[in-house]
Amino acid sequence: MIKVIIDRRIADDMESTYEDAIKQTLQAILEAPGYVSGASYKDAKDSRHRIIITNWKSLRDWEAWAISSERKRVIAAIQPILMREERFSILTA
Repeated sequence: MIKVIIDRRIADDMESTYEDAIKQTLQAILEAPGYVSGASYKDAKDSRHRIIITNWKSLRDWEAWAISSERKRVIAAIQPILMREERFSILTA
């Protein structure tokens, strides 16, 4: 199993828009092959800084999801409200 940590920075005054858009992403990822679980966190000192931690059966499963047309479709809704590109860390035990 692997963990993928996604680091996002949301633009000023766009938090509610982000929350609405991310719901579609959560629905889509539940159907992704190899997806195990995930959680979303807000930085305690900066609510515009978000960390998403997902668990995958394998690196191959994550990589397939990362380049999938479905992920591209749902992420397109949040990309305009991000201050910078998402950053990824992939962790193994």
